[in-house]
Amino acid sequence: MPVRRLMQLLIASLAAALVLSGCSGASAPSVVVGEAKRGGSVTVAEVNAFSSFNPYSANGNTDINSKIGAITHSGFFYLDASSRVVRNDKFGHFEKVSDQPLKVKYTVNDGVKWSDGAQIGAADLLLSWAAGSGYFDDVDPAAAGKGTKYFSVASDTTGLAGTLFPEIGSDGRSITIEYAAPYADWEVAFDVGLPAHVVAAKSGLNDEQDLVKLLKDTPRGNPDKPAPHPALKKVSDFWNTGFNTKSVPDDPALYLSSGPYIVRDIVPEVSMKLVRNRDYVWGAEPWLDEINVRFTGAVPAAVDALRNGQADIISPQPSAATDNLLTGLSGQGITVERYKQSGYDHLDLSFSGPFADKDVREAFLKTVPRQAIVDAVVGTQGPDNAPLDSQVFLPGQPKYDDTVKNNGSSDYAKVDIDGAKKLLKDATPSIRILYNRDNPNRAKAFALIRDSAGLAGFRVIDGGQGSADWAAALSRGGYDAALSGWIGSEAGVSRVPQIFRTGAGSNFTGYSDGDADKVMEQLAVTTDLGKQDELLAEIDKHIWEDAYGLPLYQTLGTTAFSSRVTGVKTSPGPLGVWWNVWEWRLS
Repeated sequence: MPVRRLMQLLIASLAAALVLSGCSGASAPSVVVGEAKRGGSVTVAEVNAFSSFNPYSANGNTDINSKIGAITHSGFFYLDASSRVVRNDKFGHFEKVSDQPLKVKYTVNDGVKWSDGAQIGAADLLLSWAAGSGYFDDVDPAAAGKGTKYFSVASDTTGLAGTLFPEIGSDGRSITIEYAAPYADWEVAFDVGLPAHVVAAKSGLNDEQDLVKLLKDTPRGNPDKPAPHPALKKVSDFWNTGFNTKSVPDDPALYLSSGPYIVRDIVPEVSMKLVRNRDYVWGAEPWLDEINVRFTGAVPAAVDALRNGQADIISPQPSAATDNLLTGLSGQGITVERYKQSGYDHLDLSFSGPFADKDVREAFLKTVPRQAIVDAVVGTQGPDNAPLDSQVFLPGQPKYDDTVKNNGSSDYAKVDIDGAKKLLKDATPSIRILYNRDNPNRAKAFALIRDSAGLAGFRVIDGGQGSADWAAALSRGGYDAALSGWIGSEAGVSRVPQIFRTGAGSNFTGYSDGDADKVMEQLAVTTDLGKQDELLAEIDKHIWEDAYGLPLYQTLGTTAFSSRVTGVKTSPGPLGVWWNVWEWRLS
C-alpha cells in the first residue's frame, strides 16, 4: 500500500507468504579489515512484493519499493533513526544562497556516478526538479478533462511548484532553485531521483542534453491556457511507468544504482538479491557483500524463517492473533524490538460515484466498527487499545488530545446503524473496497467493515488485489473506498498536503476543499512549530467535516534479528531497519 518516502509519506502494503528458494543463512567469503570482518550476506524477510524501480511515482511509492530505492540510490541527505536530517557531503552539498528570495544551490561531487559509469549531474537534478515540481502541469482541478498532468509524482509539489526554472551551473553538476515564497520544508524538499540519460533515451531523445533543452524550451504550465507538449508527455509517461516491473528488466539501464547496493536478481513476488556496488565511495561503505530479500507477508512464515536460519532479520506486520509468535522469539538468541511507527492505517472514500453524496459518505462511516478492528488487529499490543481519532496527529504528539476534542471525530466514536439507515433513506448503494488481500490485517478489517455496513443496507463488493498489484490500482481508480496505510518520515509538514491538497500526487480520492487548501498553503510557508500545529489542527477539522474517511489505528512495528547479524537499528519512519543498511555486518 502506498507509503511516503522522504518524499514524505510512503505507502505501506503487505505481500503473500512465499518461500525463497536457494537461500540459506550461509555467508559469502569475508575479508578482514582491522579486527572486523567485511563481507558476507544476510537475508531479510519483508512483507511486500517489489513492483517498481521508481519509488517516487504515485503508483510505485510503496514501502518495499522505497526501501530498495533507498539502498540503490544516494543523495544529498538521509534521515537517521530520529528523523533528523544528516547531510551526505561525500555525495555533494546544498547551501542556502539567500533568504529573500529563498535560493538553494545543489552540487553533486565530481566522480559520483550511476552504476553504468555516467556522472550524476545537472541533467539528473533538473529531471528530479521537473518531476517533483509540477512546473509544467496545466490541469485545472475545477475543470475535469482540461489540461495535462505530466509527472505523476507521489510527493507534494506545493513547495517546488512555486520555484522558477532552475539555473544550471557551468560545472554541469549543479543547479540553483529559487522559490517564489519561503518554504518551511526546503531542507528536505529536493534530492536526486532517476537517471536523466536513461529517461531521455527511452523517450526517443538523443541524450540527456536533449532532455535539458526540451525542459528549457517548454513553458510553465498555465491552467487558463492549457497547451499540449507531446515530447514532454513521452518523457513523463516513461518516468511514470517505464520503471515498473516485478522482475529484473532485460535492459540494465532500467535498474541503475547510485547507492551502496545493486539489484542482481528478482524472483517475482518471491525474492530479490542485491550485491555491493564496488564503485560506491560517496557515502558510508557497507560491510555486507550481499543482501537477500524474501517477500513473506504472513507473520508465522517470517518467524519460521528466522528460527530456521532462512532469514536473519524480519519486520513483519504484527497483529493481535500473531503477537504470541513474536513474544516467543525472545530468549532464543534473537533480539525483538517493538515500537510505534510514524504511520497509521485508514479507510478513505472516493469523492465520486455513490460517495459523491455527503450523506452516503457519512452513513457509511457510521457503520465502520473501528473498535472491533482495533481489537482484532492491534489487541493488547497498543497501550490504550483505542481507535485513532486524527488524520494529521498521532497519540503522544503534543497537539493530539486537544485536536481530537474539537475535530468532529466523536461523531464516529461508535457504530450507529440506525443513524446510517436514516441518512440512506432506504437506498442500498454498492460499494467496492480496494485493499491488499495478501495483508491479513487489512483482510480482517475489510471483513468487519463489510459485515457491519451490510446491516445498514450497503452492498459491499470485495475489490481486494494482490500485494504487487494493488498499489497501482489505487492510483487508477475504479473503486469507492480503499483500506491502506501511510508511514511518514516525521521530517517537515508536507506529508499532509501530499494527501489532502486538491490534485496532490497522493490524493487518490478526488478530495477537494478550498478552505483546507488555503490553510495548507499557509502551512507550507510557516516555520514556527507551534503555528504549524495550529494549522494542522484546522486542516484536521476540515477533513472530518467533509466525511473524508476514517483513521483506524496507529501502526505498530516489530523487528527481530538473529545473533548472527549486528548493527541493526530500527527507525519508526518509512525505511524501518533499512535506513542504516551500511552498518549491518556479521557478528
